Amino acid sequence: MPPHRPRRRHALAAALLTATLAWTGVAGADPGPAPASGAGTNLLVVGLDRRSGLTREEIDRLHVGGKECGCTDVMMLVHIAADGRRLSVVSLPRDSYVPFAPHDHPAHSGKINGAFAHGGADLAVRTVERATGVRVDHYLEADFRQFEAAVDQLGGAEVCTDTPLADENSGLELTAGTHDLDGRGALRYARARHVFPPGDLGRVRRQQKLLLGMLARLSDAKLFRNPVATARTARALLAHVRTDGRTDAATLVSLAWSMRELTPERTEFATVPIVDFDHRVPDWGSTLLWDEPRARQMFAALRADRPLAPPGGRTDGPVAVGTLPSETQVTVDDSRIAEGLRASGFAVTETPARATRPAGPTVVTYDPERARYAPSLAAALPGARLRPVAGSGPVFRVVVGSEDRGVRQVTYDRSMVEGAPVTGDRLRCPRPATENG
Repeated sequence: MPPHRPRRRHALAAALLTATLAWTGVAGADPGPAPASGAGTNLLVVGLDRRSGLTREEIDRLHVGGKECGCTDVMMLVHIAADGRRLSVVSLPRDSYVPFAPHDHPAHSGKINGAFAHGGADLAVRTVERATGVRVDHYLEADFRQFEAAVDQLGGAEVCTDTPLADENSGLELTAGTHDLDGRGALRYARARHVFPPGDLGRVRRQQKLLLGMLARLSDAKLFRNPVATARTARALLAHVRTDGRTDAATLVSLAWSMRELTPERTEFATVPIVDFDHRVPDWGSTLLWDEPRARQMFAALRADRPLAPPGGRTDGPVAVGTLPSETQVTVDDSRIAEGLRASGFAVTETPARATRPAGPTVVTYDPERARYAPSLAAALPGARLRPVAGSGPVFRVVVGSEDRGVRQVTYDRSMVEGAPVTGDRLRCPRPATENG
């Protein structure tokens, strides 16, 4: 483990339990020289793609067949504010292309998940520190079996989805709605990559939602305010996790008390900004290339113990959308609206204007088969009502209403759509009306 660095006990405890909730388990590492420590406490939490020791029955039950890579499958930087009142989680996608820290090979770069395979926990920690400039105070890791057991012990996790999710590779099958997942279901949910949105960004956002679901469940049950229940949970957790020599049941109880004021509104989740989703590199194949200016800004916020998300969710400039506007064909019956949509890159065809605008908001009619493009057009037409109609064809039909609110400029930025900083209250499942008051 890294050498002990004195911290506020409560902040450290909160960080350790939070990471335990995410993937559980601790392994030793000696990161060596590292960036100067800032305010708060930082943890590197990783989940390993490792099947060693699993029986055939366990592999089938957990749906983790295939060849293990001996690499990290999940990487999260968890930051606990110095005052213990804010939790920030930044996911580092496993295919991120970064320079490796010095080790027993000539200097080179590679996928960040390969650092563990090249040099174990030590190299993984030092590579993350080098890439982010954030000092890692504690390193935690777990494999598939440990994760399943910990989630079951904590009583599962609540997740929700607007559409059905099915991924043959991970074994995930969820209908639309809210679900209570046990450890096995949580593992399948966390590992799914072949559901919308596909790839690493959608996957890490689901992992963040899963972590939030576990934290929210414990908070809603007021576990952190009940000393007896907290002690019972701490003892149960220690039966399933490996920890460093400074973490025992008393530590977990102390950290739970420190988290008593932590609410979804005081948690925030983000993915390091990506500028290229298919950066081809010999020997490594397709990789993700970080948007260096925005990544530096994000990690500077962690070092300075500042929030990742702008106050009130404020953003400057065009609204980010997750599909290229040029891929969306649109017909519009208003020349002003057509001109505004063209300015953002939409493929627009004008139709004759109506003598009188229909009462109400602008209406966008489209085929459900094109639903993935609808959010981008909706972002450009504030207040517009989306109307899916089967068999409408590939073109979105825009009928401008009397309550038209004009056009808002949008820009394609998949990274910000799928991984922008967001507070936990916006990520968690909707509360029933009785809970919302």
